[in-house]
Amino acid sequence: MSDLKIPAAALWALGLTQIIGYGTLYYSFSILVPSIALEFTWPEQWVFGALSASLLVGGLFAPTAGRWADRFGAGRVMTFGSAAVAAALVACAVAPGRISFVLALMAMELASAFVLYSAAFVAIVQIGGARAQRSITHLTLIAGFASTLFWPLTAALHEHLTWREVYLVFAALNVAVCLPIHAWLARLSRRIGESASATPGAIGPTGGAVAFTPRDRSRVFLLMLGGFAIEGFVLSSVLVHMVPLTTALGLGSAGLVVTTLFGPSQVASRLINMLFGGRLAQTWLAVIGATLLPLGLVVLLATTPSVAGAIAFVILFGLGSGLASIVGGTLPLELFGRERYGARLGWVTAARQFSSALAPFALAMAMAGMGVQPSLWLAAAVGMLGILAFSAIILIRRQPLEVAIPLVNANSR
Repeated sequence: MSDLKIPAAALWALGLTQIIGYGTLYYSFSILVPSIALEFTWPEQWVFGALSASLLVGGLFAPTAGRWADRFGAGRVMTFGSAAVAAALVACAVAPGRISFVLALMAMELASAFVLYSAAFVAIVQIGGARAQRSITHLTLIAGFASTLFWPLTAALHEHLTWREVYLVFAALNVAVCLPIHAWLARLSRRIGESASATPGAIGPTGGAVAFTPRDRSRVFLLMLGGFAIEGFVLSSVLVHMVPLTTALGLGSAGLVVTTLFGPSQVASRLINMLFGGRLAQTWLAVIGATLLPLGLVVLLATTPSVAGAIAFVILFGLGSGLASIVGGTLPLELFGRERYGARLGWVTAARQFSSALAPFALAMAMAGMGVQPSLWLAAAVGMLGILAFSAIILIRRQPLEVAIPLVNANSR
């Protein structure tokens, strides 16, 4: 693996594909749900339930997608994924009924495992070598504009086009922009890989990994998955409902304007981390990110229906989401190194998507049964469990490795 950083043009191009990927596959959904529900004569919460089932299916396949990225190269996997995403979007657009729409939505989330952050992070590690961690931060900085661009873009398109036509436009975007970029990255990765294999100073597969005992290694891995699963639940439940949620809390049309601050807040957190977070361990970044999410919800609930409080909530939530995106790629790299990085990242993605699959439907049902404010208090309480999971990793890392050595020697006598 090369010790050179990923070329700037490749990083910006990869960031563009992430903006389009997250915008077309995720952020646009809540804007289109009312029209989808009306056409299929479904309650809106059941449309969100279809998304939850689709996310669950996508999560089941994420570890396999990670192993394929390790084996065949992330660029090649992402090229295939772009074509699959476009085909799934077309299938959604032409779906004649509920069942066909749900199947197409599941295909869309399956394809997302090949093109979104987990695959992009593997591509950076395969191309960027020793500087991959910093490049991951740069990528999340670029991709943080996805929600800011695609919430209003989807709404503007939907004023003139049906939801089916919007999905056809999104399919064309993935074919025309993302597919050629991913194909180019696949060729770039092969060239750099061939160059690195001929370089004596190439970085080894486990460079930078933390030394754990086998038992602690398993505990840390499970805690990491648990922490990311909790973050995924809180983020997904709130983000999918962000626009209607702010309206329900009495903000009216100001809610849509306030939500546009979410993307810049994500970008701000990544920029701050890029400039000042170089010396901070990724476990501490994980704790900070996990803290900001429930804190934002508490501020919203304590100040509603204040617009200023809603702005503070969106900013805090965006900051937490930005950090969560970064540590989702950098924490496994810091703790376990580059060996089998794609497979581990696949499990991280699976953990997040399992919880994210339940989150939109769960929050929709909770709000229908309990009301908006009690449901958000419950989401904040769940978010606090993520703080405990990442804090436990810090405590395990602080345990001296030498503690395990006398026990082994004592058992050998």
